[in-house]
Amino acid sequence: MSYQTLNHKETLVALVENKPGVLNRVASLFRRRNFNVDSLTVGRTHKPHVSRMTIVVDANRADAHKIATNLYKLVNVIDVRLISQEPHVSRDLALIKVRTDDPDSYNTVTEVCERYPARIVDMGPKVSIVEITAREEIVESVINELRPVGIVELVRTGIVAMGRGIRIQDTEYEPTVPVPSGVNGNGTAI
Repeated sequence: MSYQTLNHKETLVALVENKPGVLNRVASLFRRRNFNVDSLTVGRTHKPHVSRMTIVVDANRADAHKIATNLYKLVNVIDVRLISQEPHVSRDLALIKVRTDDPDSYNTVTEVCERYPARIVDMGPKVSIVEITAREEIVESVINELRPVGIVELVRTGIVAMGRGIRIQDTEYEPTVPVPSGVNGNGTAI
């Protein structure tokens, strides 16, 4: 049984217009409907006018289908897909600053990095920064193994996800450019 199944998390991906205020509208929807978000990431896509949101929710506290339905009601939302129910790839990035001011702690951090897809990206006399990009459950395992060493600071990006194989979430959406008053449809003055 997977980590996501045990924790009953659902992952939604929404394509939205890349415009100011869209993230605020989505966040307001979650606030109004009392949906709790476990992870929310937003980034540009290969189309400059489209952004992609990956939203992870706790399925015990919110119905992902209801969230998708509510997202579709927002003007700037182009497409929503519940991808946790189909084959997909998801990744989380964490930077973990740990205490490495003695040989034992340094050796422990090095051993953890050798067992996982993690690496030390910065090393100082008292602390080191470990980077890991992997599935959420693997990131959680690394964090749990580094806790006894002494985590000083931790930052995570949140989940990004994409359907596997030919499961492509893209859009033919093109923004409509408002025609200024005094100009007809072909761009000539009236």
